Amino acid sequence: MMKLTFLGSGCWQGIPAPFGDDEISTKVEGDKSWLINDLSKCNELGFKEVDIVDIAAVSRDVWQSRLEKADVIMVGGGNTSYLIDQIRKSGLDTILPALLTTRVYVGVSAGSMVVAPNLREKEMQRLYEEPIIDDATNEGLGFVDFLVVPHMNSQYFPRAGELVNEVARGITTPLYAIDDQTAVKVVDGKPEVITEGTWKRFN
Repeated sequence: MMKLTFLGSGCWQGIPAPFGDDEISTKVEGDKSWLINDLSKCNELGFKEVDIVDIAAVSRDVWQSRLEKADVIMVGGGNTSYLIDQIRKSGLDTILPALLTTRVYVGVSAGSMVVAPNLREKEMQRLYEEPIIDDATNEGLGFVDFLVVPHMNSQYFPRAGELVNEVARGITTPLYAIDDQTAVKVVDGKPEVITEGTWKRFN
């Protein structure tokens, strides 16, 4: 059985951690039922343990030791600008490549966006209407050579579906627009779309 770590950066305060897989969280406001749903799905998949780690709330020694025990590192959603900022400030970006030589990375929502070479934050702000922090960087982690636009056709992000064609015309990087029943699997640098829903590739 595998151990999953759900990694985060600011939304876990007040949430108990009886789980055994680690997920990285990120700052979000308002209703967090999506978080509970994500963790429930992890349990349904049969992970032996689910642990939750907030990189903005604990020291590097704490989160690094817990990530090193995980087989799967799941990086959660929230504000993309805040998430990449905390990944860099914590130093996670410096060790994550080494961790992923023997572990699987799962990006959920913003967690799937930060792995791109460039975050295109102004364009993404048009789709998701989320604030950009003052000292934000457009530079992503660069683990893949494409962008992901998640939550297509979602009632919570109607502009994502309405404006993605227009936004994509101003971007030269390959872009996968996917709904919540779709994922992009990457093995040895080769992307493969896994879907029971709808998706579209641009560029």
